[in-house]
Amino acid sequence: MFTELDGVVKGGLASYGVSYYAMGRLSARYVQRILLGANPGDLPVEQVDKLDFVINLKTARALG
Repeated sequence: MFTELDGVVKGGLASYGVSYYAMGRLSARYVQRILLGANPGDLPVEQVDKLDFVINLKTARALG
């Protein structure tokens, strides 16, 4: 069990965690707001609201 997709791609059974793509998009929104003049201290704390569950079927079949 992994928290990153990369572990499953390399042969791990499953992963459950946030998408780094989604985290990058969220970070880019913060940067955009700051560049447009927002005070970083006034920005709300946000988090990714979706977790990805990925299963490697080849590994799952090998384990039975």
